[in-house]
Amino acid sequence: MLQRTDYKIKLPKITDDFDNMKTSINQPIGNFFYDPWEIKPEYKGTVWERLLKTLPIEHGEARVIVMQPGTTYMSHADIDNRWHLNLQGEQSYLLDLEHLDMHLLEQNGYWYYMDAGKKHSASNFGSIPRVQLVVRELLKNSPLENLIQVTIKPTTAQFDYRYKFDNIVSPWLNRVNTNNCLKDFSFEKDTVKFKTVITELSSLKLTKDFKIAVDSVS
Repeated sequence: MLQRTDYKIKLPKITDDFDNMKTSINQPIGNFFYDPWEIKPEYKGTVWERLLKTLPIEHGEARVIVMQPGTTYMSHADIDNRWHLNLQGEQSYLLDLEHLDMHLLEQNGYWYYMDAGKKHSASNFGSIPRVQLVVRELLKNSPLENLIQVTIKPTTAQFDYRYKFDNIVSPWLNRVNTNNCLKDFSFEKDTVKFKTVITELSSLKLTKDFKIAVDSVS
């Protein structure tokens, strides 16, 4: 789930006084999921821009994510894979919930590539905040023809719908994107729309919490 890349840097000393935060240091200039993002004006010339430039790949949203001691994320998966640069922490782990594996997040200066389509969590068992720079991989627009239009939304209002979506639908979406069979993914509130090939759709197993509509694309 987590692989070390060849991109290595000299880690800077983190002097910022962090609180609980997920701060985007860049902003979209086109489609949120498909087009490269640009650094926000307030972060130009800072250590955050210099760190981001060490990842020489077109990318999406980049966030400084701080995880306080003794905290854990809920189980989830993501449609887009991620690059992680661990800047600070001790006894912090990424948890592969599908294979029950724990990945120690080391401060070794390497960028790591994460298969975020697997259900996962993260925990900070240490005494200091874990600080990471986490970058979204851009989605791929499939070049395939004869796609179908798919719409997924909740059957009823549900307080935990996002949790259900991220554990049931997001792993499938990630795999379809990896297979280059996803196009024009978008969401608005609880409604998700995308195009794919009908053969991929057969592997999507929804529960009664979801309703799905499928239309042909002319």
